[in-house]
Amino acid sequence: MGSLGSSVVRWFWSDGRLCWANGLGAAWGEMVMSFFGIGLHVLVALFFAIHAVRTSQPMYWLLILFMFPGLGSVVYFVAIYLPDSRLPQGAAKGLAAAARTLDPSRDLRQAREAFEFTPTAQNQMRLASAQLAAGAAADAATNYEACLKGPFAGDPEIQYCAACALVECGRFSQALEHVLAISKADSHFRAEQVSVLTARAYAGTGDTVNAKLEFESALRRWASFEVRAEYAIFAWGIGDTATASALDGEIDALARRWTRHTRELNAPVLKRLAAARAASPSRLA
Repeated sequence: MGSLGSSVVRWFWSDGRLCWANGLGAAWGEMVMSFFGIGLHVLVALFFAIHAVRTSQPMYWLLILFMFPGLGSVVYFVAIYLPDSRLPQGAAKGLAAAARTLDPSRDLRQAREAFEFTPTAQNQMRLASAQLAAGAAADAATNYEACLKGPFAGDPEIQYCAACALVECGRFSQALEHVLAISKADSHFRAEQVSVLTARAYAGTGDTVNAKLEFESALRRWASFEVRAEYAIFAWGIGDTATASALDGEIDALARRWTRHTRELNAPVLKRLAAARAASPSRLA
């Protein structure tokens, strides 16, 4: 009996110690998790509160964050922090690039379907924009000019887009009419882009004198990469090696400071510049 009792007692105490240890461990774990859980909520809310103050958000966000740190942080993240961050932009660009790779005609197809379903001027402009982006400049020019026959006849944005499409499809005289009309009506509207497009239109019509004058004016006023690149393309095209080479040097100096994103944005113009350089009469001579 003593042995059994001793065994029972030992088992009891062993079990008691185990149960007590397990119970203490569980209680300690709950306390630690609760402590750190509350701490994380407060830290996250404090981070968003600092962001709210630094970005001059309305003061009620501070009340929301400190009265409801968990839910308030989630709402602030979705409503304020995420839209202001670079993440949505990068993600959107990545998704858009992936979508274009998998289905390159998607934007054009959707724009065409929208216009066929609802043939409004806005949908026609959307279709024209998609056509121009897809390389169908002639179709884009036709649709942009159709938009200019209605209530948007004097709209400078549509005139500018129409001129871009007309230049791309080689209808330079008509493009020149649009850009000159824009400059006459509002000399401040897209001043740099209109000036460059005007010079390209002059060059396309064979008026190299006015094209050079327009490029020189744009270079003095803005001296941007676009101005330099388009002027260099023109200069290589007419065999003006001195001007083209000088501009190439300036472009190279600018390009050394570009980010990868900037280089990607300017890649189409750089490709045209390389083609113009290779086909230059002075290079072929």
